[in-house]
Amino acid sequence: MAKILEQRKIIDRKALWAELENMAGWSGYSSKMQNDVLKLFKGALKEGRQEIKDRFERKEANGIVTFHNYAFLIDQIIRTLYDFTTKYVYAIHTPTKAEQFCVAAVGGYGRAEMAPQSDIDLLFLLPYKQTPKVEQAVEYMLYLLWDLGLKVGHSTRSIDECIKLAKDDLTIQTALLDGRYLWGNKDLFDEFQQRFKEKVIDVSGRQFVDAKLEERDERHQRMGDTRYVVEPNLKEGKGGLRDLQTLYWIGKYIYGVERWRELVKYDVITADDAAAFKKAVNFLFSVRCALHYLTNRAQESLTFDVQNQLALTLGYKDRGNLRAVERFMKHYYLTAKTVGDLTRNLCAVLDEQHKKQQQRFTMLTNLFKRNVEGFGVDSGRLTLGDKDALIQNPLLMFELFSVAQEHDLDIHPFALKQVRANLRLVDHDLREDPEANRLFMDMLTSLKKPQRILRMMGEVGLLGKFIPDFARVTAQMQYDMYHTYTVDEHTIKAIGELNSIELGENAEELPASSVAIHEIISRRALYVAVMLHDIAKGRGGDHSELGAEVALELGPRLGLDDEETETVAWLVRHHLTMSNVAFKRDLEDPNLIKQFCDIVQSPERLRLLLVLTACDIRAVGPDVWNGWKGNLLRVLYMRALEVLSGGELAAGGVQARVTAKQNALRDALQDWSEDEIEEFIEQGNPGYWLSFETDVQARHAALVRRATQEDGPVHINVEHDTFNNVSEISIYTADHPGLFSIIAGAMALTNGSIVDAKIATLSNGMALDTFSVQDHSAEAFDSETKIKRLAERIDKALKGELYPASELEKVTQNTLKSRRDVFTVPPRVLIDNKVSNAFTVVEVNGRDRLGFLYDVTRTLTDLGLQINSAHIATFGERAVDVFYVKDVFGLKVNSESKLATIKTRLLQTITEANFHKPEKRRERSGV
Repeated sequence: MAKILEQRKIIDRKALWAELENMAGWSGYSSKMQNDVLKLFKGALKEGRQEIKDRFERKEANGIVTFHNYAFLIDQIIRTLYDFTTKYVYAIHTPTKAEQFCVAAVGGYGRAEMAPQSDIDLLFLLPYKQTPKVEQAVEYMLYLLWDLGLKVGHSTRSIDECIKLAKDDLTIQTALLDGRYLWGNKDLFDEFQQRFKEKVIDVSGRQFVDAKLEERDERHQRMGDTRYVVEPNLKEGKGGLRDLQTLYWIGKYIYGVERWRELVKYDVITADDAAAFKKAVNFLFSVRCALHYLTNRAQESLTFDVQNQLALTLGYKDRGNLRAVERFMKHYYLTAKTVGDLTRNLCAVLDEQHKKQQQRFTMLTNLFKRNVEGFGVDSGRLTLGDKDALIQNPLLMFELFSVAQEHDLDIHPFALKQVRANLRLVDHDLREDPEANRLFMDMLTSLKKPQRILRMMGEVGLLGKFIPDFARVTAQMQYDMYHTYTVDEHTIKAIGELNSIELGENAEELPASSVAIHEIISRRALYVAVMLHDIAKGRGGDHSELGAEVALELGPRLGLDDEETETVAWLVRHHLTMSNVAFKRDLEDPNLIKQFCDIVQSPERLRLLLVLTACDIRAVGPDVWNGWKGNLLRVLYMRALEVLSGGELAAGGVQARVTAKQNALRDALQDWSEDEIEEFIEQGNPGYWLSFETDVQARHAALVRRATQEDGPVHINVEHDTFNNVSEISIYTADHPGLFSIIAGAMALTNGSIVDAKIATLSNGMALDTFSVQDHSAEAFDSETKIKRLAERIDKALKGELYPASELEKVTQNTLKSRRDVFTVPPRVLIDNKVSNAFTVVEVNGRDRLGFLYDVTRTLTDLGLQINSAHIATFGERAVDVFYVKDVFGLKVNSESKLATIKTRLLQTITEANFHKPEKRRERSGV
């Protein structure tokens, strides 16, 4: 424990004891004075906590010192309580040997690592079995500690029990390893430590190390197996506090050291490693203290709602294009990376010193190789024999990783350390070296998991040195709820996705991409485009345009010819185009498909863009890609491919397509009478026939026929599409002004999320609206109870018995703040009269929240606009809703004043103060 400065300002134990003696010394303790006893301890604890907090906030104490200050405060509380309990409450004046117990701190408290909201783990150590008097004393101490509001975990055990349990349980073994004497029978604690060393530590060193590393690996898998998530767990995440503690435990168990820096004298770590360890500990401790103070609870995750305030508390400021919060999180990721480096170094030394004969990471067949293409092999890991080898030939850095990839070998941590120590050799000349670039391109485009090698190169710093633009996005967070990973980790995961597609590992989930990738000619360009698609993020400006400029400069250096370089630049420039069109536009609009094809220009580029788009989205995060998005991309791809290939869709006119669709429906309804079929066909206009697939239209026909046989104003058909993760909900009811808005409101109240909608009015005056709906987990909306409730709410809303605006307002008022509330999403309304020949396209952007779609569609209805289709997308906290609309006369909106009014009213609608309150919007707009 660090030296505690001005201890009595934190807690004056002598003064506290004097007050307790003054209370109980004359007449002894009685239960009547318990409230006064508790008051004294509470006062001492409160004042001590405040003093520690003040020192931290005044920057007089760093993270390490603050942790130790807290441990000191609790130490003094427990020591005083022990003395008071054994002298006055359950006096043991002449204790027998069985009554001479002691109190020890274990776990994190044993290491004196106490954050403001940490638990306290205590061991009441006994010589033998527990006596009644000791039981009473322990119980009194625990109850008072709990009454102080402390979170106390405890065990009461003899030395024999501790030894027995430690042999059987790794968690108990680790907690006891951290044991620290607090008060009581010191000889008893010394005996425990001696026996624990002899009976447990000395006979299980290697087993303990292996078990802790396995425990660490399992924890990493549970937490996502990457340190580069945008909301990392400070304690359990990869590169976090638990990993540092694992290093400490291994060092203490094997070498008996109390401080990590003591390992330097055993040649286990270097002085630089020790300094890096202390720096990482201090940073993570400081962040944890600030986090606990900010949330006033034991929160360990750096969630979006705390990151910005933490950055300001810890003194980070905006600099250039980087905001304070981005600089703070970058510091976190680089610290987590340091922890990974230290772990590799320590494990390597342990393997050397213990001559471990099995390899944890690679195939057994590699164990017996002694030399591979000039590199040594030690336990399945490549080594650099000569410490000056890289100085003599810097190209060996790239050859090392290339051989590791080709032969599916790991690289020895000592070799990685040599690479890291010689990164200065990666200068302009080496970057321009054709052989270095050839080796890099071979690794990038290899079928043998390029993501593994690139991640390793990134961890050691070689990737950023070789491609300086990549260094700029290393540990670059993306401060939004849509992205899960930092830019560099997202990029490497995208390359991994591309590799998986090419190997056919996702053929069932990505049928179009899995076929397209084997029809691609520009394979090298595709891999480079995936690597560079986000290379210019964080620079300000359009990262797609800036990234295309990087591609034009970097392509020739990597050995790409002019055509490949131009293809890479085009792909980077347009890497968001396909998803924007697929998710935000009506894919049944032939004019839209034509405009998209004008951008793409060739089937080759279309295939490249499809695969790049799929890789990009799938690498954003584990829950971002779903079947619905995949289906939209496939539909756009097939529509565009048909046009670019000069197929039937491109040649046929509208009427030919309508006729083809009607004939297809006739074939699908062969068990219907001809009169029934023709009656339904006559009710649909050309727009209806071009907007739906034949299987959907067959379900529509069945719904309309069923409605004639049933009572009730609202008829619903639900079809669950598990492959695309959506439920298709078709609603047949009398057409009604604002019907879409009513359904959207009812859907919001039923916890359904509309992702797509197509509106049709049949010639009989009935509305036939079809919605693609997911629940809040982006899964199909398949709860029969919710569907029944939805129908009831639509029915009541149409009858005027339910007002969605009022109901949504009530729900909003009773809902806790969401993490989305942290983010500011500037409201934006875009109106496009060029993309469609028949409709005005209105795009609305704003911060997502309950009822967003309802409010927007209600405003569109108030403005006298008819919604033909809607395409709804949510990107984290950002809602992007697109509507194809006409005016009351069924025409596009061409009046500039009307367009200005639409934009003004919609902006007012999505302003937070006006949620669900149309009367306020009318007042402000003067309508």
